[in-house]
Amino acid sequence: MSDGPESLRGKKYPAKKHAQKVLSHLKSKNSSKADNANFFISGEDLVLYKYCDQTRPFRQNRYFYYLSGCNIPGAHVLYKSKQDQLTLYLPNVDKEDIMWSGLPMSKEEASEKYDADEIKYEADIEADLKAVEGIIYTTDINDFNTKFANALTEKDETFFYALDEARAIKDEYEIELMKHAAKITDNCHLAVMSALPIETKETHIHAEFAYHALRQGSKNQAYDPICCSGETCSTLHWVKNDGDITSDKRSVLIDAGAEWECYASDITRCFPVNGDWTKEHLDIYNLVLKMQKEAYKLMKPGANWEDLHLRAHRVLIEGFLELGIFKKEFSVDEIFEAKGSAGFFPHGLGHMLGMDTHDTAGNANYSDPDPLLRYLRIRRKLEPNMVVTNEPGCYFSPFLLEETLNDPVRSKFINKEVLDKYWYIGGVRIEDDVVITEDGYEEYSKITKDPQEISKIVKAGLAKGKEGFHVVV
Repeated sequence: MSDGPESLRGKKYPAKKHAQKVLSHLKSKNSSKADNANFFISGEDLVLYKYCDQTRPFRQNRYFYYLSGCNIPGAHVLYKSKQDQLTLYLPNVDKEDIMWSGLPMSKEEASEKYDADEIKYEADIEADLKAVEGIIYTTDINDFNTKFANALTEKDETFFYALDEARAIKDEYEIELMKHAAKITDNCHLAVMSALPIETKETHIHAEFAYHALRQGSKNQAYDPICCSGETCSTLHWVKNDGDITSDKRSVLIDAGAEWECYASDITRCFPVNGDWTKEHLDIYNLVLKMQKEAYKLMKPGANWEDLHLRAHRVLIEGFLELGIFKKEFSVDEIFEAKGSAGFFPHGLGHMLGMDTHDTAGNANYSDPDPLLRYLRIRRKLEPNMVVTNEPGCYFSPFLLEETLNDPVRSKFINKEVLDKYWYIGGVRIEDDVVITEDGYEEYSKITKDPQEISKIVKAGLAKGKEGFHVVV
């Protein structure tokens, strides 16, 4: 099992620097609000299922984690800007609970582990908040902080802006956590590709991925794995994962990412069921790969993400003209202006990545009337140390294409006889995790996307058969 990145051994998650960073963004947005501003956020706690003594799965509040680095249920954090002081409050010690759960972390242990000026217990919060000078911002009043509600100011838009903008630019520590999550995910994708003899259902792919993630120390997935085969690959967030993987389906798509210390990875790979790409599947796979490569050519600080996304649409149109899916008597510009590619590539090129899979400050505009931009999750210029995904896709979904095929303006571009050859693929998506550097980008997800290498991996697994299969990671 992995213990985490070697580069972070002996270092603390930089919670106090994060609080200072939030304050800086608050000042840049509204200097008067930042004067004597303070931040208090309660983490999540264990919550029982209704009518049951079993707790729901625990997932830490991401804003709380950003200011604390603490994944303990029932903890709280206070940052006093005037004193530049960060205080972490541990839950009160419940002696009865020790019998069931063991000894809790002590204040001394917490002081060694967390980047806080003070470690206290929840019992100290009420008096401490009363003594604070100035306004105390919190995200919202909820079940975990309602007893302190009179001291708190919730849902301030400027505070949310400051939190989100701070999270948008990652520091070295965060990037190392994300690279480690991606390394685990790379191994899981390799394991899935290698294990076709025992993966006869989409559920098996899900299980294979989660098993190898857990073996490497990642107990949580960043999101529900998307495990598709054949025509279900045309559903963007297929999480039923309940179909049979049969030879007639021919294509598999897995979009899954392990989590490490509350930080996400998000990687998508496609492969042929029997290791042999069909002509149509390989046509589309290579086209999507070209869409990704062309987007990379524009990726650098100062680049507008919309330009990368729209370039990917033009590459798709160029590819469809070459394949004959779009009729050759029309030009790329004609089809692009008519939004003819929207039904085949309905989502955005990618999204911000961090503690959340679709992380903060992307500035999406889901009410945009332009179908090429409506679902684009990044609507801003790139900056160094942003982490994004580059994930073009191409889909053949009767549902997604119904409007296009019934629209005389857009349907005239399509050669339906050629299109009919591609329905069985469902869809192809290739997704990688990328950090923006000072002069370009670094793609840090490493599992191969070369179609020939993928074919060799799948065939090597099939050659072993069920009896010869062994754990890959």
